[in-house]
Amino acid sequence: MTAMRVLIETLSAFAVPLLIALVLIHGYKKGVKVYEVFVEGAAEGIKTSVRILPYLTAILMAIGIFRSSGAMDILMIILKTPAGLLGIPAEIMPLVLIRPLSGSGALGVVSEIFATYGPDSFVGRAAGTMMGSTETIFYTIAVYFGAVGIRDTRHVLPSAFVADLAGVVASVVVCRLIFG
Repeated sequence: MTAMRVLIETLSAFAVPLLIALVLIHGYKKGVKVYEVFVEGAAEGIKTSVRILPYLTAILMAIGIFRSSGAMDILMIILKTPAGLLGIPAEIMPLVLIRPLSGSGALGVVSEIFATYGPDSFVGRAAGTMMGSTETIFYTIAVYFGAVGIRDTRHVLPSAFVADLAGVVASVVVCRLIFG
């Protein structure tokens, strides 16, 4: 096992618990009533959930229509060659296409990739890294813009797609560098 891989696995094991502990300690040192603030935030989160429900319903319907109509399959055929030029394996193209639309759909695709190729294969590692490096663009736009009532998303969508593509390419590149 390479030193880089050992370092990454060690950092991965402690990253989330350490981050939570640091936030709690920092809040305590600043005199913040951490539990009370957490409960207030949770209550606000419930109110926000109710406020964005219509936006979420609309985006979930649009995703269902996109997949059911066969548009995703056509898009996969069109994008297969450009993806190959960028070094993106064809096996993860369904994930590349569904991730901007649906987190749960993307999780299903990753599960299929893991079942077929294994989580420790290059394709499995690239897919797992991609899940953490990309975003459910339409869901995020619906949630955040819907929560504050913004309707003009002018430059957000193109910027989000560029960032998503960067995440996809970076996932493949990093996995090639670390895992070969």
